[in-house]
Amino acid sequence: MIKELIHDPIFLALASEEATKEDLQVAADLLETLKAHKETCVGMAANMIGVRKRIIAFVLEDGTYMTMLNPVILKAEQPYQTEEGCLSLLGGPRKCKRYKKIKVQYQTTELLTRIKSFEGWTAQIIQHEVDHCKGVLI
Repeated sequence: MIKELIHDPIFLALASEEATKEDLQVAADLLETLKAHKETCVGMAANMIGVRKRIIAFVLEDGTYMTMLNPVILKAEQPYQTEEGCLSLLGGPRKCKRYKKIKVQYQTTELLTRIKSFEGWTAQIIQHEVDHCKGVLI
């Protein structure tokens, strides 16, 4: 189900809790909400739809979608400065530090643990959404 986006910076600044199998519907709702905003958004975290669980969904560079439960960035290489915007925050892009290459451990929607490396635009999106899960706002 497509959910309403949350814009409350106090709520968004709260760290999210671990996702479990009981949260799989949240993951499905998050993905559906992201797809509904595909013209203006490339990634979302569950807190953006009002659920404080560590779940993110995003678009890969090839245009396919991916959902991660409990993502943890294990390794980050090649830092750089950039600017990012966010659907949940008012105002224009803000400066932030990102890494060109990351290695992420996460669970799939089948609750299988995976480790995968990402780089470029996809890595930047994942870092932004993982920050959301930590309550970090750009």
